[in-house]
Amino acid sequence: MAHQQNEQHRHDGHAHDGHAHHSHGHGHGHGTEIDWAAMAAHLEAQAELFTPLYEKALSWLGKEVTEPGLIVDAGSGPGVVSCLFAEVFPGARVMAVDGSGPLLERARARAGRLGHGDRFGTLTGELPAVLDELEYPADLIWAGRSLHHLADQRAALAAFAERLAPGGTLAIMEGGLPSRFLPRDLGFGRPGLEARLDALEAEWFARMRADLPGAVEEAEDWAALLGAAGLKRPRSRSFLLDLPAPASDRARGYVADRLGRLRDIFGDTLDPGDRAVLDRLLDPRDPAGVHRRPDVFVLAAHSVHTAVKSV
Repeated sequence: MAHQQNEQHRHDGHAHDGHAHHSHGHGHGHGTEIDWAAMAAHLEAQAELFTPLYEKALSWLGKEVTEPGLIVDAGSGPGVVSCLFAEVFPGARVMAVDGSGPLLERARARAGRLGHGDRFGTLTGELPAVLDELEYPADLIWAGRSLHHLADQRAALAAFAERLAPGGTLAIMEGGLPSRFLPRDLGFGRPGLEARLDALEAEWFARMRADLPGAVEEAEDWAALLGAAGLKRPRSRSFLLDLPAPASDRARGYVADRLGRLRDIFGDTLDPGDRAVLDRLLDPRDPAGVHRRPDVFVLAAHSVHTAVKSV
């Protein structure tokens, strides 16, 4: 979406949020191109499931950002998190910004359903350049797992900082820990499946970054990069999503969708034994599959990094 959000890398460590997402289970096929509009339902489901994590992050932000006039969600995807900002900051105008018009249509519809439509706007275009179209500076710019889809992250952060009002805050959600859904030993197959999937995702993420036109390699020292953008008082904090077993039907659906995407993306490169394990996990009729086994859970940690523009 902004190339945004998919869920979780969004490197999972790194998923629209919508955020967006996102995993790297972002995308289809073995390439690194991402059809965000086709992922709309997945992005919404993931962001809705992760709402407790986002609520904790926004509560933390709210201790620093008081009574913002304009909040910009840069790489908003279908607007789940944008609407959370509208709820948490009832005096603010929220602008959802994304490169995907269809996702922003969903964001506007969501805002209308939730009663936020009168102070909710959208802006379609590629980040960061599209932020030049904002009518006035932002008091808070949020980039939830969208920055890593921009070729030059350092330049993007500088552009974001330029669009902040004096005293405004830039907050990016990047990094964290790989999500976990299953015990290390499933009772069949070779233990440690998720760790091996993490390694494949890390390789995919590196290719995705390298394939971006004009990609610039950058050490992911977010405090230093925010400082290089001219911002002060960097802070970082990680937030946990802990949905213990037995998982809800919604959580199971998310786990199945995510594992299915990984199966599709890495099918040819997976160890045959791991591919067979995934097939069994994804079989809704199998008692050992994620739809039915009692030990499925969702455990994830996402990190937020903030800094402030001098007054």
